[in-house]
Amino acid sequence: MVGYGDPDAVALIARVQQEYVERYGGPDETPVDPSMFDPPDGLFLVAYLDGVPVGTGAWRRSPVLALGGSLGAEIKRMYVVPEHRGSGLARRILAELEETAAAAGFDLLVLETGLMQPEAIGLYSSSGYVAIPGFGHYRSSDLNRCFAKRI
Repeated sequence: MVGYGDPDAVALIARVQQEYVERYGGPDETPVDPSMFDPPDGLFLVAYLDGVPVGTGAWRRSPVLALGGSLGAEIKRMYVVPEHRGSGLARRILAELEETAAAAGFDLLVLETGLMQPEAIGLYSSSGYVAIPGFGHYRSSDLNRCFAKRI
């Protein structure tokens, strides 16, 4: 666990933002307050392999409720550098986010992704997430897809 402003987190967030530019034509413009990822209402993880930062994942408290959940958290900044994709790392990060959110008392995880990220949609679908109505900054976008899972 690191802070949102940790240098490794900042570097990986910049990389995912560049990927959004390549896939969608612009960065993610969702308003983010770094303190939202501070415990107990949030968490920011950086994954390391051989001391090198290679992935991120985070959650923050969310007002979005679905699937009968009573206390939701939103997954943000799921990212694995391209050279380590396909290794199962994203699945391990997602599992850690689920475990830490549940330990913090949340019973629901929600997330936004987009059609230009079929790998993400595949990961979430195969991990038990189901489609829910759109929410968040991009809820009106035809490319937006939202998912949720009870934990």
